[in-house]
Amino acid sequence: MDKFPAFLLLPFLCFFHSLFLSDADVTGNSSDPGLTLSAESLCAQLIEPNGYFCTEHTVQTKDGYLLALQRISSPSGDLKVQQGHPVLLQHGLFMAGDAWFLDSTEQSLGFILADQGFDVWVGNVRGTRWSHGHISLLDTDKEFWEWSWQELALYDLAEMLHYIHAITSSKIFIVGHSQGTIMSLAALTQPDIVEMVEAAALLSPISYLEHVSAPLVLRMVAMHLDQMVLALGLHQLNFRSDVLVNLVDSLCDDHVDCTDFLSSITGQNCCFNKTRMNFYLEYEPHPSSVKNLRHLFQMIRQGTFSQYDYGILKNLLIYGQFKPPAFDLSSIPKSLPMWMSFGGNDALADATDVQRTLEELSSKPELLYLDNYGAASLVEDTIIVGASLQSEETLAEVMTEDRSYNLTADLRSVFFVKDRLLH
Repeated sequence: MDKFPAFLLLPFLCFFHSLFLSDADVTGNSSDPGLTLSAESLCAQLIEPNGYFCTEHTVQTKDGYLLALQRISSPSGDLKVQQGHPVLLQHGLFMAGDAWFLDSTEQSLGFILADQGFDVWVGNVRGTRWSHGHISLLDTDKEFWEWSWQELALYDLAEMLHYIHAITSSKIFIVGHSQGTIMSLAALTQPDIVEMVEAAALLSPISYLEHVSAPLVLRMVAMHLDQMVLALGLHQLNFRSDVLVNLVDSLCDDHVDCTDFLSSITGQNCCFNKTRMNFYLEYEPHPSSVKNLRHLFQMIRQGTFSQYDYGILKNLLIYGQFKPPAFDLSSIPKSLPMWMSFGGNDALADATDVQRTLEELSSKPELLYLDNYGAASLVEDTIIVGASLQSEETLAEVMTEDRSYNLTADLRSVFFVKDRLLH
């Protein structure tokens, strides 16, 4: 594994939660054409050792990427006879599906949902090390990395939902964090995608980034880090590489106080548990694309929630207009139950930007606002969240009730985190 200083990796383990995996993969024979068997899979490394049933699936996108999906049930369950509602867990930037399984079975959301009877599916986007590449491109090809969160939303998330829907014949709950919320909100504006979704729960929801206040992020944007990386001939954004480590390190010198490197990216964090840092470092961060970073920087500079901006001439060729089309949040059906959690100290998913998102939505999402939480604290919640199923109505009870239940209230019972549970 390439050298990666812990102090540089800390923000990524807090802002994202990510992975480690060998490139080895063996596809087994199965009546399910998407079923994959692998000794070096997420199932084999983190889920089955804890006693949970797990199968690996491969989904091909319209543009040829081969994505990994895992399906999990509790030790008392049976993958062949899943009774619960399907839930898709969608990770954030520089992370992958292992994010939901990095703590104990009592503190990891993927395990908790499986124990509560849900049919748990775990998404892994293109470029992450759990996924399986491309039908014709190598990850050393420039074209392999020619995508942003736009494709992750409209191709990756869409195909994962189609696959799950075809297997289960049921609408799906989406749980997203950070980039997973950008993907979800963009995808839910598309009628053919939203019709497969039962409800959405969004941690650190992002659609606008105009009010990002993280000092190091703002410096990256001002210094055009995305263009600097492209000038180096890089198209993969891999923060395990010496080039990227040294480049980010140079941004701190005499310009940004990176003594607390975490806070310089995420904002002040009240409740982040650093004791498991070494374990997280075995898995993080995942690669992404430089184009994805550029798209995010466009959102910060322009204050938009739009498709990728290629410039006037190429926009005309691709979109038929000077500016890229915006994703219309008001087109998300008012009837779709939604739940959001965000923090007052989050320097990435700023409360002002979240408020703008809320104003544009037709629906009225249920909200959990945690005043002293930064982005890292909320990422920590993606691990320990659900450990206190102490609400009046637990998901276990929900599973035995009529399908007309108040879904957002039940989601809240899973995702509400009490201060006493934080380390």
